[in-house]
Amino acid sequence: MSKIERVTSVKSELLDIFMSLKVAEHEKRSRTAAQRNLRARRGIELHNEFKELERNIADLAEDEKH
Repeated sequence: MSKIERVTSVKSELLDIFMSLKVAEHEKRSRTAAQRNLRARRGIELHNEFKELERNIADLAEDEKH
């Protein structure tokens, strides 16, 4: 193998490694973002559930007064 072929081969390997690292980094960021979105969505759902529960309790208290 000539020097040029070896340099080209090393360049190609380095590019493959770099691209693999970038893909892994992107996948990690995507997973982190998905987890953050899931936590936020669940937080909103819990907030709405508590508000509904508060309304239901208030309605029961009003019904008991009458």
